[in-house]
Amino acid sequence: MSRSRQPPLVTGISPNEGIPWTKVTIRGENLGTGPTDLIGLTICGHNCLLTAEWMSASKIVCRVGQAKNDKGDIIVTTKSGGKGTSTVSFKLLKPEKIGLLDQSAVWVDEMNYYDMRTDRNKGIPPLSLRPANPLGIEIEKSKFPQKNLEMLFPGMSADFTSENFSAAWYLIENHSTTSFEQLKMAVTNLKRQANKKSEGNLACVKGGLSTFFEAQDALSAIHQKLEADGTEKVEGSMTQKLENVLNRASTTADTLFQEVLGRKDKADSTRNALNVLQRFKFLFNLPLNIERNIQKGDYDVVINDYEKAKSLFGKTEVQVFKKYYAEVETRIEALRELLLAKLLETPSTLHDQKRYIRYLSDLHALGDPAWQCIGAQHRWILQLMHSCKEGYVQDLKGTPGLHSPMLDLDNDTRPLVLGHLSQTASLKRGSSFQSGRDDTWRYKTPHRVAFVEKLTKLVLSQLPNFWKLWISYVNGSLFSETAEKSGQIERSKNVRQRQNDFKKMIQEVMQCLVKLIRGALLPLSIPECGVRQYGGWEVKSELSGQWLAHVIQTIRLTYESLTALEIPNDMLQTIQDLILDLRVRCVMVTLQHTAEEIKRLAEKEDWIVDNEGLTSLPCQFEQCIVHSLQSLKGVLECKPGEASVFQQPKTQEEVCQLSINIMQIFIYCLEQLSTKPDADVDTTHLSVDVSSPDLFGSIHEDFSLTSEQRLLIVLSNCCYLERHTFLNIAEHFEKHNFQGIEKITQVSMASLKELDQRLFENYIELKADPIVGSLEPGIYAGYFDWKDCLPPTGVRNYLKEALVNIIAVHAEVFTISKELVPRVLSKVVEAVSEELSRLMQCVSSFSKNGALQARLEICALRDTVAVHLTPESKSSFKQALEALPQLSSGADKKLLEELLNKFKSSMHLQLTCFQAASSTMMKT
Repeated sequence: MSRSRQPPLVTGISPNEGIPWTKVTIRGENLGTGPTDLIGLTICGHNCLLTAEWMSASKIVCRVGQAKNDKGDIIVTTKSGGKGTSTVSFKLLKPEKIGLLDQSAVWVDEMNYYDMRTDRNKGIPPLSLRPANPLGIEIEKSKFPQKNLEMLFPGMSADFTSENFSAAWYLIENHSTTSFEQLKMAVTNLKRQANKKSEGNLACVKGGLSTFFEAQDALSAIHQKLEADGTEKVEGSMTQKLENVLNRASTTADTLFQEVLGRKDKADSTRNALNVLQRFKFLFNLPLNIERNIQKGDYDVVINDYEKAKSLFGKTEVQVFKKYYAEVETRIEALRELLLAKLLETPSTLHDQKRYIRYLSDLHALGDPAWQCIGAQHRWILQLMHSCKEGYVQDLKGTPGLHSPMLDLDNDTRPLVLGHLSQTASLKRGSSFQSGRDDTWRYKTPHRVAFVEKLTKLVLSQLPNFWKLWISYVNGSLFSETAEKSGQIERSKNVRQRQNDFKKMIQEVMQCLVKLIRGALLPLSIPECGVRQYGGWEVKSELSGQWLAHVIQTIRLTYESLTALEIPNDMLQTIQDLILDLRVRCVMVTLQHTAEEIKRLAEKEDWIVDNEGLTSLPCQFEQCIVHSLQSLKGVLECKPGEASVFQQPKTQEEVCQLSINIMQIFIYCLEQLSTKPDADVDTTHLSVDVSSPDLFGSIHEDFSLTSEQRLLIVLSNCCYLERHTFLNIAEHFEKHNFQGIEKITQVSMASLKELDQRLFENYIELKADPIVGSLEPGIYAGYFDWKDCLPPTGVRNYLKEALVNIIAVHAEVFTISKELVPRVLSKVVEAVSEELSRLMQCVSSFSKNGALQARLEICALRDTVAVHLTPESKSSFKQALEALPQLSSGADKKLLEELLNKFKSSMHLQLTCFQAASSTMMKT
């Protein structure tokens, strides 16, 4: 059959996309000559001819049906032109599913739904029916095992209609591979759905406004036609007749099905009651669930349920709901009291405190539970500190009934004590401590030291959590996000008001710590009013310097730990003052203890002399001071923020005086050793130094010391002290930043020189007086007379005896200290020469032989001890010779020379010591 017209051509469609049943307008060419000419219309492959309305040859209006393809052409078929083509396409969007109870402005295809009443396998009430895809994005089922999900979320469900719905489970099960962008789109869809529900009927009218207009037009057209067709009839209008027929049919139906409908109404009422119970079973079961969850400790569940009930039924007017909600409020108030009691209970961890505070915050408890917790924690710390002190005080008094658990030494940090003491090498001499780790070490730790360690450990274990609790209170991290937003302004005001209160709390804790330590270690620094509260230590002996140094180290570590918490320095200033006072006290006690040790050094003198004429006493003295200063090294060292121990002039003066006292005590020990009676000298431990030639062997075979020998040994030690030891000690003082070192050295040197001079004069007196006293009797022995004597034949015996005595002094001094020989012999020679000069000047006249004899003896003595002559002794010898007549002849001079040579030759062996001394002095 031939066609007289061109095939239809679709050139436009409006809109070009939409969901099924969207009304579209198709425009084009040759779209038919009339409604009867249009025999076919497909959009995206779906036949839309039933809804098509031919308007003109260039315009057709229709609705898009349910098509299989998402996008396709618009094909128009006419009798006159045949099957046409299209230059445009239509995109079919997926429709949004509408629930049974959702309002819709267009007809909904019911083919995808089913009657819930006939679905016997699923007992879901119609009111709970929800869309299968609430997020509005494509569901991508994961392969995650169902058992694993049940283990991860016990008691939860992925069904979003369930009360135990878990969003995480739902996302893992349906959207595990969904991108973040799609999830953001899902959030937008949820918001859109929420907005639609909030708008209600108005949104439905707005969305289907055109449909309402079309329905209104259709009803108006039907009404007009019925009016036109039935207005003239007797029975009235057509609509009135139709209404009467419908009413009679309704009355007949009610009569026939009244019993059935009654049962239906009763069943509907029962069903509605069950639906109410099912829908609001959360509220009805909530009081019992609250009790169960409180007993299990699931406070989070209780709070979530309470918030949900409050939002749903907090303002309800239904009496049943009011009754059950009032019961819920009663249980919640009991929970608030329980949580507050747990919060204020001590001891408690910081984690538990934060948890209880959040619970109370979420439950909108009255007052400020967080601040109440801070106050309770503050009181608990102070109570712990005082209990610790009382426990140690009672334990010191020996009252076992009052022993505090905090005094358990097994839990104490005593290895730290030993570690510190093992590093202190100064405990070797005169110390009561042992550095060995035996079974009794814990009992040797003084109670006060153990108390300070336990007290600081207690503060460091409690105060950090206390400080962190305050920081959390300030920054609001103690409260949940909801509570924080609601009470942020009020809490900021509380923080500003309570900042000073908390500062006072910290200062009170610091002052209590400092006062308790002062009461134990520095009781004199506590006012009388606080002695009973902070003191009470009935101890007679004071702690040694080593224990004080350990205590200082403990408090320093405590200060560093508190500083690490970022506690302001002004709150910790009292601890710095305490450390300074303890450092000063430690220095004083150590120096006093050193003085006591030096007093006992005299008992340790062994009188063993080395090659230099020294005993071990000077070395022991220096080591004792060096060890004491070494033990003070950490104490004197200034840590960050600490002041110098010597910053106060009073402290400088006291330390200087103690240092001088130490020196003078040792000098006094030397003096006592030099004057100790012979019977008090213990010689049972004496031994001969193999390097010393025949020590004392020529004097005493039993090695017993005489007072003269002890004088020499002490003099030798004094010389060494003056030249070496005191200077070394001054260097050590300077190394440790002691003040007034010049004064210490000056006073000590003056005292030492005074002792040296006094001991030297005593020794010279002991040795020179017998020699000097023997000269005059020896000269005039046998009634010798200078006026009437025989020609001289040699030096007489009295002079030889005097020389032998001088040689004996030389030998005694030489065996002790070679360096003392010139000093001692020069004084002895001075005494002898002075006495000899006096005796010569006392002679009224000399005969020729007497003058020659006197000159021979004077010259012999002078020449023999020439190496030890001093200006004074030379002057004495000169005066003695000037008192003699001059030699008149050469024969006398020759005789004098021969006799002198004979004397030197015969006494050569005895005079060797003077020659050796001479050669030694020449070498030096």
